Amino acid sequence: MSKIPSDLKYTRTHEWVRFEADGTAVIGITDHAQEELGDIVFLELPETGRKLAAGETCAIVESVKAASDIYAPLAGEVIAVNQEIVDTPESVNTDAYAAWLFKLRPAGELPKLLDAGIYQSMIGEE
Repeated sequence: MSKIPSDLKYTRTHEWVRFEADGTAVIGITDHAQEELGDIVFLELPETGRKLAAGETCAIVESVKAASDIYAPLAGEVIAVNQEIVDTPESVNTDAYAAWLFKLRPAGELPKLLDAGIYQSMIGEE
């Protein structure tokens, strides 16, 4: 069973978002997503400075099973990428909620994101 932190927001495409005190957003993939993918072997993250639309494909995660797109959970500009995670992609499997992928400075209206309870119901876990 996945652990689902209650202080994060979630998307239907299995990304998590943590809003920082300065208004920026930290993005990663959920524990459920990494479990479904299996052993992660490669990550391709967006370039710093790239402007993303909510729902836009912006990164790729590859596992021994498959490659999957990562979608921007909200519109904004990429202000940082986690180079350490690119060098050690397997750390996403170790702790998906500590292994952030990139940070955004949100732009425009924030989309409706799921809270932990709704996300938990969506993936069918008690």
